[in-house]
Order: sequence, then structure tokens, then C-alpha cells
Amino acid sequence: MEKLSKLFSQMFDLSTTAHLLSYDFVQQAVIAAALLGLLAGAIGPLIISRQMSFAVHGTSELSLTGAAAALLAGVGVGVGAIFGSVVAAVLFGVLGSRARERDSVIAVVLSFGLGLSVLFLWLGPERAGSKFSLLTGQVVSVGNSGLGLLATCTAAVLAVLAAVYRPLLFASSDPEVAVARGVPVRALSIVFAVLLGVTAAFGVQIVGALLVLSLLITPAAAAAQLTASPARVAVLSIVFAEIAAVGGILLSLAPGVPISTFVTTISFTIYLVCRLVGARTRNRRRVLIAA
Repeated sequence: MEKLSKLFSQMFDLSTTAHLLSYDFVQQAVIAAALLGLLAGAIGPLIISRQMSFAVHGTSELSLTGAAAALLAGVGVGVGAIFGSVVAAVLFGVLGSRARERDSVIAVVLSFGLGLSVLFLWLGPERAGSKFSLLTGQVVSVGNSGLGLLATCTAAVLAVLAAVYRPLLFASSDPEVAVARGVPVRALSIVFAVLLGVTAAFGVQIVGALLVLSLLITPAAAAAQLTASPARVAVLSIVFAEIAAVGGILLSLAPGVPISTFVTTISFTIYLVCRLVGARTRNRRRVLIAA
């Protein structure tokens, strides 16, 4: 209880937060969170329309496998996380192209990957902090090199997403008609899987493998409660993801609590508010139509 009361008393300590923001590594962390919010908000609506929420969970968990392998090999954890996520996402895209097989394929690959994660973490160096950060995130350790990698991958993912957005949205909304129209649905699935893998890998570094859904799914789900327009959902999803990511890190600075605590809380609060507003709006429309 003492820690909890201390958390609430320090959460809005603006002087401490402002002081911490003067450090370069904290500024880098805020920029990294903002970039992740942009990525997650842009790709989230497509994840929901393609009913791939479970795939996000599987991809983020298997980025843990790549990161653990990188930790064991003594190479960059971020690169390992990206590699693990992309491999997992491609496997999901290739093996689970049929909707009825997708959940079972993800479960099979996920269970095998988590088994490898446990082995790699057990074999790895005795650095409990590094191992724990793979689960809960450690945004303040991004650094210049990690921030540069994140910025490069963000630009690349957004560029590819912009190029394939229209056919990808079509394939996500009605895959059977898209196939009939000649849209390369299978190829788009693999491309999207790679984009998802890269995004999930960076999400793991910020909020951890266990809570990456809070940025990739919750903001988009909240936006979908307010409008059915794909463009508006995308814009709102980005706004909500930015609020959760940047707001989460700002609130976590003074009390020194892991960022994932506040990111998930903010995301969930936004979702509840949007769900309430959306329900009231729909009820009002029903009343007007009935009248």
C-alpha cells in the first residue's frame, strides 16, 4: 500500500517530470513512444478488420523468442526481436491463410516459440533485468541506435502500408470478392504479416511482449466504436495510440513505474469512454429512425 500511495502522489509531480525530460535518453524514449504510437495506430484498424488480434499476441510473444536468442548470442536484442516477429508473422501468413485454420496455426507456432524462449532465457546470461524487460518493456534503453532503427523502420512500414492500403483494405473487408477481382490476397497477407511483425517487435521493446496488444489493438478498437469510416478510424486510432504511448511514458517518469502500467490503463480508459459514447450515439440514431 505504501508503494501504491507513493505512486499516486508522484504521478503528477510535474517538476520531477520536467527535470527528467531534460535528459537525452528520456527525450529519445518519448520520441520512440511517439513513433510506436504512429505505427500502432496506423496498422491497428487493419488488424481488427482482418480479425488478427490473436496473431498480434502470437507475433509479440514470438518476438520474445528472437530477443531471447539475441540475448543468448550477445547481439542486439532489438534486431533479434524484429527477426523473431517477422519470421513468426510470415509463418502465420503462409500457414494460416485460411481463416478457419488461423487460430490453430498461431497456437501451434506460438507454443513451440515460447518453449524456445524459455530455453534461450535459461541458457542466457544471468541478467534478470534484461530478461524482465523483454516482458514489460524498457523504453528508456532505446538509445540513439535503437531510435534510428525505429525511425527507419517506421518510415519503411508506413511507406509500404500507404502503397498497399487500398487493395489490403479491400482484401481485409471481403477477401472472396477481392480474389475474384484479381487482387493478390495471399501476397498481401504475407506483406501485411511482415509489417505486423516489425510493428510488434518495436511494441515489445516499449511495453513488453505481454502487453503489446494495448497499443496495437485497443486504440483501433476504441476508434471503431465511434465511426465506421475507415479513414476516420485510422486517424482516431493514431490519436488514441499517441495519447496512450506518450501519455504513458510521461506519467511513468516521476514515480519510476514501468511504462506498460500507464499505457494499458490509458488505452483501456479510452476504449471504455469510446464504447460509452458510441453506444449512446447508436441509441440516439435508433430513436430518431423510429420517430
